[in-house]
Amino acid sequence: MVPIIVPVYASILALIFVFLSVRVIMMRASAKVAIGHGGNPSLERRMRVQANFAEYVPLALILLTFLEMQSHSRYLIHILALVLVFARIFHAYTVSQEPENLQLRGIGVLATFGVLVIAAVVLLINGLRAIG
Repeated sequence: MVPIIVPVYASILALIFVFLSVRVIMMRASAKVAIGHGGNPSLERRMRVQANFAEYVPLALILLTFLEMQSHSRYLIHILALVLVFARIFHAYTVSQEPENLQLRGIGVLATFGVLVIAAVVLLINGLRAIG
C-alpha cells in the first residue's frame, strides 16, 4: 500500500522545520554568529528547538508510515499524526519563550513520546503476530 495520509503530515512538519530553520538563520545573521551560538542564549534556544524537532520528527514519521503501510486504522494514523504536529508546535513555542513554561513544554514532550510509544508498540505487536 502506498501511504497517502502520512505524506500530508510530513509536508506540514517539513514546513514547520523550515520555519524553525529560518528563525535560526535570521538570528545568526543578526547576531553575526556563523557557527554555534556565540554565547547568545536566544540563539541557543532557537538552535535547540530546531535540533529537537530534527531529532524526534523523522523517527515518528517513519513509524507512522509503517502503520499506514500495514493498513492500520486511518483514524489511528490521523490522531497520532495530529498529536505529533501539535506536540511539536507546542514544544517549539514553549522552549522559545524566556522564561519557558515547563509544564507546557512537558505536554509537548509527553505527547511526542506518546506518539512514538503507541506507534512502536502497535508495530511491534503486529510484527510479533506475523512472525509467531
